[in-house]
Amino acid sequence: QLQASGGGLVQAGGSLRLSCAASRSTFDDNVIAWFRQAPGKEREGVSLISNSDGRTLYVDSVKGRFTISRDNDKRTVLLQMDSLKPEDTAVYYCAADPTFEGLLRVWAFPQKYNWGRGTQVTVSS
Repeated sequence: QLQASGGGLVQAGGSLRLSCAASRSTFDDNVIAWFRQAPGKEREGVSLISNSDGRTLYVDSVKGRFTISRDNDKRTVLLQMDSLKPEDTAVYYCAADPTFEGLLRVWAFPQKYNWGRGTQVTVSS
């Protein structure tokens, strides 16, 4: 079970921090990623972080602006989003898979994943 939260309305150039809370077993045993879906667009991978070695991956459009991290005490994966742009407006979702490669398959074929509830991020110009 994953619970995404932290979305909101922010002006361009502003910041938000999203949280993906997980159960202990889900957090410890899975690679966790953030995805987003903008109106009228396909769902896309944004960032992911490995549970074993901390490897991270970012889509090119957010590199240098977004930072993903794991809070082991709170069993939460955080997505710090800075220098937000209107094109970052989307519903943000988190996903988990036991392997890095498995989550990359979700990255490639997001329509095959059983998605939970996301959190809305709106960036005004």
